[in-house]
Amino acid sequence: MSRVGKSPVQVPDNVEIVLSPSEISVKGPLGTLRQSIVPDVLVEHGEGRLLVKTAGESRQANAMSGTMRALLANMVRGVSSGFEKKLLLVGVGYRAQAAGDVLNLTLGFSHPVAYRLPDGVKVETPTQTEIVIKGIDKQKVGQVAAEVRAYRRPEPYKGKGVRYADEVVKMKETKKK
Repeated sequence: MSRVGKSPVQVPDNVEIVLSPSEISVKGPLGTLRQSIVPDVLVEHGEGRLLVKTAGESRQANAMSGTMRALLANMVRGVSSGFEKKLLLVGVGYRAQAAGDVLNLTLGFSHPVAYRLPDGVKVETPTQTEIVIKGIDKQKVGQVAAEVRAYRRPEPYKGKGVRYADEVVKMKETKKK
């Protein structure tokens, strides 16, 4: 069995779990998330923790046990404390402004970029060059951050573009004559 799949997921007191044969629902103070359960995996709930076991001895069951355990851990963390990604805009005139469910970006193009946020994801702009993306679904938060970054990825010569807060851009030296 997967080493990741062997460790149990600790469930806080303020998180409620509903298990059905084909789906698991996790409800917490920030919202509710649902995940379908793969037939190769068995999920057991008890004593404030979730335990993931394989239904068979196949490689597929072994792999899915670790994946399912990671998904459940992310769901529990998401509904209890949430996820957050921080982006920085580096460049002269690069700005971001949050307006409801739309993120307006000025990234040096001849036109402004308006990015519509999916349901369950919120965005804040503490300053004009910082973007904080928040939500309870780790996959959605990461996908929104990746899509915003894709509008203007950091270039290696001056470092201009949209980057993650913890990202290190390896700078290149300019061409010599």
